[in-house]
Amino acid sequence: MAVDALDNTLNSTQQGNGYSAMTSADFTKIILSELGRQDPLAPNDTNQLVQQIANIRSIQSDMDLGDRLGKLVSSDEFASAAGLMGKSVSGVSDSIGRIAGTVVGVSRTSSGAVLRLEDGSTLDFAQIDNITEAEDAA
Repeated sequence: MAVDALDNTLNSTQQGNGYSAMTSADFTKIILSELGRQDPLAPNDTNQLVQQIANIRSIQSDMDLGDRLGKLVSSDEFASAAGLMGKSVSGVSDSIGRIAGTVVGVSRTSSGAVLRLEDGSTLDFAQIDNITEAEDAA
């Protein structure tokens, strides 16, 4: 039945990330199911259907843009953190308080760029509050 097909499509879509998990095939199934369920003597307004499709695509486009911007910000943060190699930095860590040292490595984590200092300690890029040339720190 068409309703079962619609429910299966919506359930598989909801397991992903909303509209972003919906494929073109899923979208087509929903549209065809909607068209198949309407009364042939009183069809739905085609303009309304087209407007709904446009709204869904606009929302999808906005979500995709947000994802891409997030990835761009993450890459930019990582590049900025890599530019601190050899520099002396200091900041306040959530776990051990004030940390200072020369940056010898940078890694990317789910929470952002993390600097590895010469003494083995780590500092999140977002927690840096001072940057100096390594020679000036001595």
